[in-house]
Amino acid sequence: MIKVYYNKLYPCYINKNIIASVVKEVASILKKKDFELEINVVDDVLMKKINKDWRGINKTTDVLSFAWEEDKKIKSNYIGQIYISYPQIKKQAKEFKLSIKEEFFRMIVHSLLHLWGYDHKNKKQEKTMFDLQEQILLKLI
Repeated sequence: MIKVYYNKLYPCYINKNIIASVVKEVASILKKKDFELEINVVDDVLMKKINKDWRGINKTTDVLSFAWEEDKKIKSNYIGQIYISYPQIKKQAKEFKLSIKEEFFRMIVHSLLHLWGYDHKNKKQEKTMFDLQEQILLKLI
């Protein structure tokens, strides 16, 4: 069973049902099942604080994901947390001439890939992750 906890800490028109369906579709594509996930929609102030506290970067960002089993020490159905800055999503959507919904979905897909072990620390990883991200996004939109 897939369970999504949705915390809307900043006004956002995208509701829990839409988010849960996106998460389930991504999980289906990647053949993932039986997990729990927390998604938090926040403002830039909180995102900046989280980014500074956990990554040492004193600025806001669009999305952060925290994998629960990153060092493989704790076994759980809970895979992690995603924080999405809604003001950043709106700004990026406008900048890239996309809908807010598409950019929001892109951040969910991106974060889920991180939670499942994908990364973009080098060019090869980046190509693999971003190609997969965009393939999945095409199926969602």
